[in-house]
Amino acid sequence: MLSWLDIIAVLWFSVVWSGYTLYAKKRAKTATCLSFEMRRKRNDWMQQMLRRDNKMADVGLISTLERNVSFFASSCLLILAGLLTVLTSSERLSTMLSGLIPWSVQSEMQIQLKILLLAFIYVFAFFQFTWSLRQYGFGGVLIGAAPDGKALTPEEQQLYANRTAKVIDQAGHSFNYGLRAIYFSLAALTWFIDAALFMVVTVLVLLILKHREFHSKILKALQEC
Repeated sequence: MLSWLDIIAVLWFSVVWSGYTLYAKKRAKTATCLSFEMRRKRNDWMQQMLRRDNKMADVGLISTLERNVSFFASSCLLILAGLLTVLTSSERLSTMLSGLIPWSVQSEMQIQLKILLLAFIYVFAFFQFTWSLRQYGFGGVLIGAAPDGKALTPEEQQLYANRTAKVIDQAGHSFNYGLRAIYFSLAALTWFIDAALFMVVTVLVLLILKHREFHSKILKALQEC
């Protein structure tokens, strides 16, 4: 069975992941971050879309975003297949890890539980990516159904652009949740080495995500555009 340190590490991992998700979502409403800037850019994009006669460029951009998300969704399935295969060979994996990490003796059940944690993370990521894919599809439909912006009042243009941008923005959020799950899965890999290291790397991943979301150079570039 899992030791007390292993249980604490899993709880710490869950709290850090869910806590950062709630923190980033709340902070984005009051502070400038990548999510806030991308929401503004998407709104500008939809306003420009309404003024264009030919919307093929907009449809092409949506298709590109869908392909990116589809790649990650397919990758999650491949990784899940690999994890389930390893799960059936947990005894050999336990022997291999005992040779590589002699100070960490792990039973077959402990190895299986750690693999199941990784599988759960990638199942979650897969659901987020596929939901993002569907939402981008909804955004594509709204672009295809967009009225002639020249025939609308400025208020009607703003309303349609905001609603369409919100759909695409939600797709972007789901994509971010999936990516965040992949980042934290890398932290979960260190659990095979040591529970204390697992906790430390979890915090390290959080700091990397926070820096990229709220203090990165790309954020400053987006603010200047």
